[in-house]
Amino acid sequence: MEPLDLREKNSSEEEVILSETQKIPGEPSGFDKFKESFWEVFKIVFISLIIIVPIRLYVVQPFIVEGDSMVPNFHDGEYLIVDEISYRFNQPHRGDVIIFHPPQSPKNYYIKRIIGLPEETIEFKDGSIYVYNKQWPQGQLLDESGYLTQSQIREDDSITLKENEYYVIGDNRDNSLDSRRFGPIRDINIKGRAFIRAYPFSSFTTFKAQGYNLSS
Repeated sequence: MEPLDLREKNSSEEEVILSETQKIPGEPSGFDKFKESFWEVFKIVFISLIIIVPIRLYVVQPFIVEGDSMVPNFHDGEYLIVDEISYRFNQPHRGDVIIFHPPQSPKNYYIKRIIGLPEETIEFKDGSIYVYNKQWPQGQLLDESGYLTQSQIREDDSITLKENEYYVIGDNRDNSLDSRRFGPIRDINIKGRAFIRAYPFSSFTTFKAQGYNLSS
């Protein structure tokens, strides 16, 4: 019987082991796979930021109502979406509910309703609001029945607005710090208008421009 050639057999087994452990050409390593995955995630995050951040800063912004100054139409804790872009192309309208920086507290945000427009005279008399402008030089009664059951105005006063000034009042007339106290606000202090009530879900609402019936 011929002796087995152990050297040849060992050599053959070694070749098999080497072939099994040899890197397959073209297959990425673990580090290469990690880099590829990281790059994909980075691209998704980067593109998302490019889209989301400008929208968040210049188009719409969330706002949470604090306090009861806008009761009965807006309540404490409600979550609003603020339209920040409309006023870049159009002037604010009477009746718009706006978010703005008050003159006495430029870092804070208030929510109020626009009553008076630039260069108008606003008069409080006998519990009602009268508007004087070029169209109505003799004055017109402001009908707020579309959003209030009663005006609750208790002051007797009048003020003439300058260019780019707006007169704002809270819907809760007996419990609101507004232009009756701190005066008119300027257009540069307006952040945007209440566009959507997003929360609570049961009160989801899209706000439209307020129509008025002005009568003598």
